[in-house]
Amino acid sequence: MHVTLVKVSVKSDRVDEFIAATQANHEGSVREPGNRRFDILQDTNDPTAFILYEAYISAEDAAAHKETAHYLTWRDTVADMMAEPRKGDPYACLFPRY
Repeated sequence: MHVTLVKVSVKSDRVDEFIAATQANHEGSVREPGNRRFDILQDTNDPTAFILYEAYISAEDAAAHKETAHYLTWRDTVADMMAEPRKGDPYACLFPRY
C-alpha cells in the first residue's frame, strides 16, 4: 500500500473554508477504486495545521488521484488558503497488509 502524509498549514482566517473544500475532496477520494483511506486530521493544539492521510493500493493509484476532477478542484480552491506550500511525504505501509 502507498501512503502519503500531506502536511498543510492554513491561514487562520481561512480554516473553515479549507475544511469545507477538503471535505468535498475527501468525499470524492474515498470513492476512487484504488483508495483505501483518505483521512483529514486537524491538530488539536493548532487549528491551522492539518494532515491529509492518503492510502492507495499502489503508487499508480495515488498518481491517478491527482488527475481526478475533485482533486484538481480542491488544489485550485485551497491554493490561496495556505500559509505555506503543502508538503507530501510518501510512506510504505507495512501493516495492515492488503
